[in-house]
Amino acid sequence: MLHTARFHPPPLPVDQLPELDAVVISHGHYDHLDRGAITALSKRGARFVVPLGVGAHLEHWDVAAERIVEFDWWSSVEIGALTLVATPARHFSGRATSDRNKTLWAGWAMLGPSHRVFYSGDTGMFPGLAEIGRRLGPFDATMLEIGAYNARWADLHLGPEQAVAAHRQLRGKVLIPVHWGTFALGIHGWTEPVERLLVAARREDVAVAVPRPGQSVEPADPPRVGRWWPALPWRTAEQDPIRSSGLANAR
Repeated sequence: MLHTARFHPPPLPVDQLPELDAVVISHGHYDHLDRGAITALSKRGARFVVPLGVGAHLEHWDVAAERIVEFDWWSSVEIGALTLVATPARHFSGRATSDRNKTLWAGWAMLGPSHRVFYSGDTGMFPGLAEIGRRLGPFDATMLEIGAYNARWADLHLGPEQAVAAHRQLRGKVLIPVHWGTFALGIHGWTEPVERLLVAARREDVAVAVPRPGQSVEPADPPRVGRWWPALPWRTAEQDPIRSSGLANAR
């Protein structure tokens, strides 16, 4: 039996968040662009950095147009000492059948004077990940999506094992898994993505940090992995392989 319950930490009041310079959005799907969250975050006065077309949703929710910056792939913006670069991804967009693929989706490279971090957004495996690694890496940390996978949509999400392969292509040092244990978008158990990730990372000698929700991570000294999630039944990579169009083993 698969256990689909999720971990639900108590919400952090927006006024308790640290000062925000920018809010970065990967694409317009509901689990990545929530109206309530945007409305609350907009009260902090930060800029919203989004892929092409996504700004229209924010304007509709009363975010001032001058606080929205839209980007095509490989476009960038400087915010203080930080450079944000929109990077290609293999996914799709749309909040209804009528607007499918009418807005862009992207990952984000966050480049500082001394450190670099990559966030995948939603993506399947594709050669662009290696190009991102060559052009913008190496990265001190990669934040890669590992959940909501299924063999039938293996070209849209990485899954745990391909996340490890993507981390290597990106030339990452520490892999921080995201996009798991929250929204029930796949038919796998909620702990399965991280259990499979740990197996794959151990096999490939990849450093992983799995923070508790809200926990900070210092990539130069990542916390030791401790299972804060429950022990539940899960399927292995051999039982349920996820492979994107022959690219799963690309290095």
